Amino acid sequence: MKTSNALTAVQENSNKNDTMRAIVQTEYGSTDVLRLEEIDKPVVFDNGLLVRVYATSINAGDWHLMRGTPFLSRLMFGGLLKPKIKILGFDVAGRVEAVGKNVTQFKPGDEVFGDLSECGFGAFAEYVCATEAALVLKPIATTFEQAATVPGAALTALQGLRDMGQIQSGQKVLINGASGGVGSFAVQIAKAFGAEVTAVCSTKKMDRVRSLGADHVIDYTQADITQSGQRYDLMLDAAAYRSVFDYLPSLTTQGTYVIVGGSTARLFQIMIFGSWISRISRRRVKCVVVKPNQKDLITLRELMVAGKITPLIDQHYTLNEVPEAIRHLEQRQVVGKVAIRV
Repeated sequence: MKTSNALTAVQENSNKNDTMRAIVQTEYGSTDVLRLEEIDKPVVFDNGLLVRVYATSINAGDWHLMRGTPFLSRLMFGGLLKPKIKILGFDVAGRVEAVGKNVTQFKPGDEVFGDLSECGFGAFAEYVCATEAALVLKPIATTFEQAATVPGAALTALQGLRDMGQIQSGQKVLINGASGGVGSFAVQIAKAFGAEVTAVCSTKKMDRVRSLGADHVIDYTQADITQSGQRYDLMLDAAAYRSVFDYLPSLTTQGTYVIVGGSTARLFQIMIFGSWISRISRRRVKCVVVKPNQKDLITLRELMVAGKITPLIDQHYTLNEVPEAIRHLEQRQVVGKVAIRV
């Protein structure tokens, strides 16, 4: 009898080791479609790593994929009627559990962080498989939760400022939507490039945005930046709810307007008509399409190690609270990022 009980216990423990908890969705909709389930743990492939997820974070892309809106997101990521991506989440920080036979950059035990949007998502779970190119080593002094808030938002800010905006030291740079995930990193990255930064946010968020190092902070509920008479070399718009034509007069003659977030209609406006607007306005008008890559993740890690960027975390949630965390982000009152402890 004792042998039988021991065997049963071993089998149950073995089964448990082969499964994990994850937030799963099988249809599009509100946060009601998200379920915490026990599912099979992913199996590591020859060119990949198995990562034990310690933390992740919420991005606007997560709720768009959850709802299947705009419809273009269904065409881009598959699943016209039902989501092809069953486990959302692309920001990840954790520890390498196992590596495939072709992996050379990492070994079990390495603490890593990265962006999974190019290798299947899946960060809203206890384990996930990733490619080497999606990850870099986590800075020792950075917590898993801090590291998990960096990839998606900070990559967007970096590529928007550096690649699209061609930011230069000494330029006057305006960050609209400076209190959000992308905006809070953009303020710090622009300062790291040596720019004079003006940040735009609401009244109650001004102190936290000022703490990021902004030279000037404007309360958009009290002042209209388009009527100030000030001109900027570069404007990064992370909260685009007004027409780009409202902002163009506030740019220098060689200025650049870069949109990274906000209204879907405004994003499509720049994607479709950006080149035409650039020609008639004689300013550069661009839309960021983020390209996750290891080189830029290394750049962000170096900025973190140097103390030039520090994640601003609004709220902490647990894995089973992911639906609540997404609802919180959808209210657009977040200051910085929403972190998930797994």
